[in-house]
Amino acid sequence: MKTILVTGAAGYIGRHVVKNALDRGCKVIASDFSFKGVDERAEFCDVPIFSGDKEIYRKVGSPDICIHLAWRDGFRHNSPAHMKDLSAHVTFLNDLVAGGLKDLSVMGTMHEVGYWEGAINESTPCKPQSQYGIAKNALRQSLMLSLDGSPCKLHWLRAYYITGDEAHGSSIFAKLAQAELDGKKTFPFTSGKNLYDFIDVDELANMIVAASVQEEINGIINVCTGEPRSLADRVEQFLRDKNYKIKLDYGAFPDRPYDSPGTWGDATKIKQILAKDQL
Repeated sequence: MKTILVTGAAGYIGRHVVKNALDRGCKVIASDFSFKGVDERAEFCDVPIFSGDKEIYRKVGSPDICIHLAWRDGFRHNSPAHMKDLSAHVTFLNDLVAGGLKDLSVMGTMHEVGYWEGAINESTPCKPQSQYGIAKNALRQSLMLSLDGSPCKLHWLRAYYITGDEAHGSSIFAKLAQAELDGKKTFPFTSGKNLYDFIDVDELANMIVAASVQEEINGIINVCTGEPRSLADRVEQFLRDKNYKIKLDYGAFPDRPYDSPGTWGDATKIKQILAKDQL
């Protein structure tokens, strides 16, 4: 039974990752500031992970695997916190590895890449256009350099457009749910023609854990479906599934010129991982 440290355990993605790992029979150490909504089967750990303590690996329970999801202001892409916190993430993760961690998974994002048309794979050049993307990209580059030749295996898990669990999210789906609750008749929308790689947060959590507990496929791994779908199509499905009465006001907002007409992840690696995970 492997012991997995999940940082950011009470976050939007974290609580789903904790549950998935526990359901697999893993021991989970849940790290966060609070633990509201976190599966009570986990062991709760409130040790400050960004303290700079060189003994942090031992103090968080000497896990076999760390799934690092903790990230401040993840929904505010130009928050100053992203660059301010970057060095703390680098220090924490390198101290875990120095302490003896053998497997490290870190949450990445499509925003590392910036503007791109078509499928994104591990060789796609990165030119991030937000503080969030810049910080995540810098963390990835730093870890890939510092862990090169290290016995610790790095899984950089790059996520795309996450749906589901609207009560804890800040996506357009969460905003639609709130607008329906508020009794709004219409919702201002773009043309909805842009293509994205949508994935439900529970499916994403399964991919994150599956990628983290295996050691054969490492480096950048897209945790995604690999199937582009228009925003309008996915949102209209969401409205049907929820039986919402609110209607989309197409064209109320112009399409942003810096948004790609279509970008999605290459799912080759994660499909290989999932195929073995199900054996």
